[in-house]
Amino acid sequence: MFSKILIANRGEIAVRIIRACREMGISTVAVYSKADKDALHVTMADEAYCIGGAQVSDSYLNMAAILEVAVVSGAQAIHPGYGLLSENAKFVALCEKCNVEFIGPSAEMIERLGDKDEARRTMRAAGVPVTPGSDIIDDIDEAREKAKEIGFPLLVKARSGGGGRGIRRVNSVEEFDNAFLSAKAEAQSAFGDGAVYMEKYLFPVKHVEMQLLCDKYGNVICLGERECSVQRKNQKLIEESPSPAITPEIRKAMMEAAAKAAKAVGYENAGTVEFLLDKDKNFYFMEMNTRLQVEHPVTEMVTGLDIVQWQIRIASGAKLTVTQDRVFMHGNAIECRINAEDAEHDFRPGCGTIDFIHVPGGPCVRFDTAIYQDYSVPPYYDSMIGKLIVQARSRELAIRKMKMALSELTIHGIKHNRDLHIDILSDPQFVNGTYTTGFMEERAVRLEYESKQREGHPEE
Repeated sequence: MFSKILIANRGEIAVRIIRACREMGISTVAVYSKADKDALHVTMADEAYCIGGAQVSDSYLNMAAILEVAVVSGAQAIHPGYGLLSENAKFVALCEKCNVEFIGPSAEMIERLGDKDEARRTMRAAGVPVTPGSDIIDDIDEAREKAKEIGFPLLVKARSGGGGRGIRRVNSVEEFDNAFLSAKAEAQSAFGDGAVYMEKYLFPVKHVEMQLLCDKYGNVICLGERECSVQRKNQKLIEESPSPAITPEIRKAMMEAAAKAAKAVGYENAGTVEFLLDKDKNFYFMEMNTRLQVEHPVTEMVTGLDIVQWQIRIASGAKLTVTQDRVFMHGNAIECRINAEDAEHDFRPGCGTIDFIHVPGGPCVRFDTAIYQDYSVPPYYDSMIGKLIVQARSRELAIRKMKMALSELTIHGIKHNRDLHIDILSDPQFVNGTYTTGFMEERAVRLEYESKQREGHPEE
C-alpha cells in the first residue's frame, strides 16, 4: 500500500480524496495555484506546494510542476480526481516514466477509450449495443451523404474530450454543413483534435451509467446504475440511484453489458460505462469514462462502498475482495450539484466571498464541499462549489429528504442554484421519474409560456 499520495486537483474532490487517504493512514500532498493559497485542501493535506498562477494552464494542468512536486515530496502515487488531468494519457505516461503510480487506468487505456470512435468500434465487436451512426469522417461531402443515410435528427460529436463540447445537434440537411464545421472547430480548439463522427439522435432518452471497479487480475464488479438525465447544456445537475426507469431485468442486462465492455479492453481501476435508454427500454453504449465521476457519492450511499479507497487499493495492486454477488443497493440516493451561478439570469457564474454558510445534517445527509465561511470563490475554475447527497429507504423519502436538506443549506455572499434544485425536485416529471435528457429545455419552454400567460399574452 502507498504511504504518500499526491492529489493533482482542487476543490471538493481534493478534500474528498484527502479524507479517504486519512482513513487509510496515507499521508497526502496537495498542489495549489496562487489563487487557491487559502483553499481547504491546502490546509488539510500533510504537505502543500504552490505550482503556478491562477489559470489552470499555469497550475493544475502544469504536468512538469506536478510531477516535480511528486518526486521532491516522495509521493508514490498521484490521484487525479476528475477533470483536469484525470483523462490525459500524456500525463499518465509521464507518471510512468517518473516511476509514480497513476491512480487510474493506463495511458494506453485512456487513449483507447478517450477516442470515442474507436471505443464504439470496440464495443460493437464485444457485442455491446451501440447507437447507430458513423465512424470518423473528415470530408464534409461524404459526411453529408452519410448523415442522410443515418437520418435526422443526428449528433455530430467530437472524438476526443467531453463536457458537452464539440457536440452539435442537426435537425435537417440544411443545418448540416454549419453544424459539422463548427463541431470540428470547437473540438480542435478544446481538445486539439478536430475529428468528429455522427450518431443518430435518440429522443426521448434517459442517460443511465453503470459504475465499475476492475482490479489488475481481471476481476470486474458493477456497483449498479446512476441516472443522470437532469442536464443543462450536457452538464449534469442531479443524479440518482437506482434509476426510476430501470426494471430488474434491464438492470441485469445493462450491468452485464458494462462488465463485458470493461473485460473487452482489459480495464483497470474505477470506470463508468454510459448508456442511453430509449422509450422502448432499449439501451445503447454512449461512452466509457476512465476516471472517478463527480456523482460517485450516489453509488457510495446505496452500496456502502468507498469508491475512492478502492481506487487506491486497486492501484497499489490489491485484489477486489468484494464479489458481484455481495454488491447490494440499499434504498435510494440523490445528489444535487450546488453551483456558484445565477439561475435567474442565464446562469451567470457567481464568485465572491461567502459571508455565512450553514450545512444541513442528519442521518444519511452528506455535503461534499471545500467552501467555508469567509472563503472567496475564485473566478478561474468550475462553478461547482459542493454536492449535496442524501439516502433514504425509498425514492419518495429521498426526494423529501433532499428538499428538506436543500431548504436548510444556507450560503450567503454569492449566487448559487439551490432554489433551482428545490423547484426541479417538485416538478411532476421528476417526482414520477419520467423525466428525460430534454427535461431542462422543456421546463424552460414551459416556464416561459406560463410567464406569458400570467402577463396576458396567451397568443405567444
